[in-house]
Amino acid sequence: MLCSRILTGWPHNKLLEKTLYLQVIDYDRFSRDDPIGETYIPLNEVDLSQSPLLWKFLSPCKDSRGKLGELLLSLCYEPNVGRLTVIVIKAKDLKAKDITGASVCRALVNTKVNGRSDPYVKLWLCFGKERVEKKKTSIKMRTLNPVYNESFMFEIQWDKIREACIEVTCMDFDKLGRNEMIGKVLLGSKSGPLETRHWNDMISKPRQQVAQWHLLKD
Repeated sequence: MLCSRILTGWPHNKLLEKTLYLQVIDYDRFSRDDPIGETYIPLNEVDLSQSPLLWKFLSPCKDSRGKLGELLLSLCYEPNVGRLTVIVIKAKDLKAKDITGASVCRALVNTKVNGRSDPYVKLWLCFGKERVEKKKTSIKMRTLNPVYNESFMFEIQWDKIREACIEVTCMDFDKLGRNEMIGKVLLGSKSGPLETRHWNDMISKPRQQVAQWHLLKD
């Protein structure tokens, strides 16, 4: 049932220009959530004065799942001392940014070319659009599945916790050129649905480590 309460605050003529996107996800407490399917509902095809019951076929999700990789992050907030601890545990299936291997001649048919990255993770504490404090992990050379297990602490008072967010960026280190971004995720109470859920779980379980896999986005 399409409930009009989720659409309040929009002028009717503006709503008719919008399309509602719905994604069905399989929730997994101890691993990453998997998308089941998605569908779109153009609102100009719906009578919004009613509460219509609609059946829609689900299509395979077209998001970037698996293209850039995933990060396993753990959050712990201690409201009594105003301290947030972020543990960068590991990453998997990162997108290769460097090409190495025996590429002696392009004309060779059996040339072996392997992809790799030298990944590290950068964290920014942000309030709104203002970046306040930066931290980063060590660099793991020649791997697409690095293990870090490195923890970082940020001072955030309880009355500011819902205004704060942590910008987490996975980078590819380059000795000779510029470091290149592999992907990023934004953790906070006003981020995407999965990121917001992780943040809210952390707030509702003070002094406990709450771990979750996150998809890297470009």
